[in-house]
Amino acid sequence: MKTNNIPDNALVRQGPDRQQLNLIPIILICLSLAYISLIVYIPAINVFYQAFHKGIEPFLANLTNPDFLSAVRITLLLALITVPINTIFGLCAAWSIARHQFPGRTLLLSIIDLPLSISPVVAGLMIMLLYGRQGWFGGWLQERGIDIVFAFPGMALATAFVSMPFVVREVIPVLEETGTDQEEAARTLGASDWQIFWRVTLPNIRWGLMYGVLLTNARAMGEFGAVSVVSGNVANTTQSLPLFVEEAYKQYDTEAAFSAAVLLALLAAVTLVIKEVLESKTKIKDKS
Repeated sequence: MKTNNIPDNALVRQGPDRQQLNLIPIILICLSLAYISLIVYIPAINVFYQAFHKGIEPFLANLTNPDFLSAVRITLLLALITVPINTIFGLCAAWSIARHQFPGRTLLLSIIDLPLSISPVVAGLMIMLLYGRQGWFGGWLQERGIDIVFAFPGMALATAFVSMPFVVREVIPVLEETGTDQEEAARTLGASDWQIFWRVTLPNIRWGLMYGVLLTNARAMGEFGAVSVVSGNVANTTQSLPLFVEEAYKQYDTEAAFSAAVLLALLAAVTLVIKEVLESKTKIKDKS
């Protein structure tokens, strides 16, 4: 009868080694949780504590502050303007890139990704250099009484720039995955381009499109860097909600700052919930 050639001392070592291997995932999970707690959970808990530690009434009073309400109005207006623009642009760009091969396609993709690769402050500076008083177009605009920088149009330009890539980047993979078979079949049956888009293309990309719109809206409402450069941060005029948080904190009005931060945090939480729902819908669609 053949015996096992593994030495006895090797068999003894297998037990502790296996236990050490089992401990590695636990250690990695604990390190990950500690890091996330330090970066995300503890600051978020502190924001809510600072906003509510004196009770709910001071928190509600801060939400009725005229400067706060003006900042909310400006933030919502920025989102209402930039999100539809970037949605239309994203659909057009994604369809062109996914359905056609043309010279400069890679360059176009790189330009679309530019807001993700450069600092928002640099984006704001670019707008200043173009539309500021000493910028390329600044003199021409000043002669006609058109204010871009330190006014709402400059804030809208900065917000549109930083939130530009999300719809494009979410829709392109969906278009490439679905292919053109259904669209070609509809065209052979006599459908027009608009009918193909509304009845074939749009239903196929709806979850990816909604996901991109969601991310665009979240970035538009939470943008700080680029908007702070071009806005001037004037209360009731060019102050968005993130700028209101910074200004209130600088003026030692910490309760108002943290109350506004809570609103932004709740917006982020709602965004995450909707994001998970859309991702689950997309997975269900992919399996079907």
